Amino acid sequence: MASVRRNAERNSAALPGITGVARLDRRPDRLLRRVHPGDVVIVDIHDLDRSTADAFVHAKVAAVINARPSISGRYPTLGSQVLITHGIALLDNVGAEVFTALKEGTRVRLDGDTLYAGDQPAAEGVRQNAETVAESMARAKEGLSAQLESFAASTQQYMLAERELLLDGVGLPVLRTDFAGRHVLMVAKDYDFKTDLKSLKHYIHEFRPVLVGIDGGADVLRDAGYRPDLVVGDLSAMSDAALKEASEVVAHADMHGRVDGIARVQDLRIEPIIFATAGTGEDAAILLADGGQAKLIVTVGMRATLEEFLDAGQGGSIASTVLARLKVGGRLVDAKAASQLYQTRISGTTVLLLALAAMLAILVVLQSSSSGESYLHIASDGWDSAVAWLRDLLS
Repeated sequence: MASVRRNAERNSAALPGITGVARLDRRPDRLLRRVHPGDVVIVDIHDLDRSTADAFVHAKVAAVINARPSISGRYPTLGSQVLITHGIALLDNVGAEVFTALKEGTRVRLDGDTLYAGDQPAAEGVRQNAETVAESMARAKEGLSAQLESFAASTQQYMLAERELLLDGVGLPVLRTDFAGRHVLMVAKDYDFKTDLKSLKHYIHEFRPVLVGIDGGADVLRDAGYRPDLVVGDLSAMSDAALKEASEVVAHADMHGRVDGIARVQDLRIEPIIFATAGTGEDAAILLADGGQAKLIVTVGMRATLEEFLDAGQGGSIASTVLARLKVGGRLVDAKAASQLYQTRISGTTVLLLALAAMLAILVVLQSSSSGESYLHIASDGWDSAVAWLRDLLS
């Protein structure tokens, strides 16, 4: 049997197209836990968002097979562009039947518009390329007006439902985490989270901000070597290790108080604080920091533009997101902007170290010269002047 299997795989490899092991799941977050490089992932995503596509790129999948359209035309979604740009094949709109036609672990082959299991076609769809994606994106932009109308209506509904929370902070839970007068770094597992967090390494070291992990951002902080002071959001998106290491846990509940994954967290002997709001986990974290009188909030891996929120398929949540950010105002800064501002700032410590290095070099030269002894007094006076200058600079 083993030789038959090896022969079948050898024959499959000789055929044209892309071969790999099939991984199937309607939920991308569960799927990504099982994916290995070279796999062919089969999903059911109406409008493929950039965040999910980035995760597939990071997992180094060979191809993505989508049961539904990756760009439906409701609004421009960025996931298809990401996959095509990174050379990952995308077969679109193959139909939900693919989930019954294939089993997890089946070796499949994508050739043109057809996905094969062995010699038999398992699914057919539309093979996307740069040209077809560009055409679909152009048509999808025409749907933005309808989305903006929906946004206006949902904004009014959200204000009616949670005006007391937004205006007066009614319903905010009391936390042990102290935000007052401090910088807060909020990390979500979304756009450019790895590079943005890495760029803030020196900022974190100097300012010691309150570290907040949102949903999967709890594990992003942990993987980067940081211990979150607070984790907020979907408990099912956080690992056991991240939950145990967090100093405080806030579970984001819906307006009816329902919390996904709370039993698992309680089994870990963690009793989370419940925060019920119609907004997202990101919105909840921002409102908590704002209510705690945070001085500055720096965000990593969080969406910032209308296009990005629409791309994530969160049209109904844009209202809460925009209003939460408006409430915080100028105290909310994206990681990219914070990194650029910090890099242009020369700290007093840096200046002091440079001055010390310069003075030591001068002393070495003077002492090594034949007349160095006569110059040491001059160097000492110069040193006193330099110290006085630095004291004025740092005060």
